[in-house]
Amino acid sequence: MTDNHQEKISDKLFTHVSYSKGAYSKSNSDEQWVRLSDGCPNNCEYCYCPTDMETYPIPNIERNTVKIMDMNLLSQPNAKDIIKELAKIKVNNKVVYYELICGIDYRFLTQEIAILLHSARFKNIRFAWDYSITNQYKMKDVFMTLIFAGYNPKDIMVFMVCNWKIPYKECMQKLDILKVWGCKVSDCYYDNQTMPNVHPIYWKPEEIRAFRKVCRKHNQLIIFRLDPEIKQLKQPIDKA
Repeated sequence: MTDNHQEKISDKLFTHVSYSKGAYSKSNSDEQWVRLSDGCPNNCEYCYCPTDMETYPIPNIERNTVKIMDMNLLSQPNAKDIIKELAKIKVNNKVVYYELICGIDYRFLTQEIAILLHSARFKNIRFAWDYSITNQYKMKDVFMTLIFAGYNPKDIMVFMVCNWKIPYKECMQKLDILKVWGCKVSDCYYDNQTMPNVHPIYWKPEEIRAFRKVCRKHNQLIIFRLDPEIKQLKQPIDKA
């Protein structure tokens, strides 16, 4: 598939993407979803997030589990103040646990901020490794910054943009490195596509299917340290 053909496919199928903006707060009986800011200064070529930056007042927190929908909270100038305020909030005299759904931007992560996030009970921390495998040392520094802040490796997940300009083989190499770190992966597909409805753009269909499968197995092994799909050994262990 040529580059021109790939661009035509992308333009035809995936350019009609809307981006929701503005302060947001919605709850069900268990969780609350909020948006505290908009915008990201990075203007990455695979991302639709606008670069106009804006923050909103913290809404009334009603649940003990809160999912923050901001695209890049850490890039906001007052990010540390927001995290500190969130840390103080209690609901029904119980602490609140937070999750950054779009992850953290390693470019704005410091050891101080990592400690603040951990102290404020931010869980399921994610950061993105979207570009070349040559960034592995920078990514390892981010990973270790989170570990030093108190996070368990199994509490950390790495985003990877798939079906994009980073080839399948290179993403497999990055996955091998994450195995050594003991870190989970979240395979995200270019142009806001979601499985099982992912159309090939830069990758072949068989590469998309294979990577999805290996990521699932990777995360199982990180979480359980054994393959949970293997119920028992075919041959008993001889203890004699």
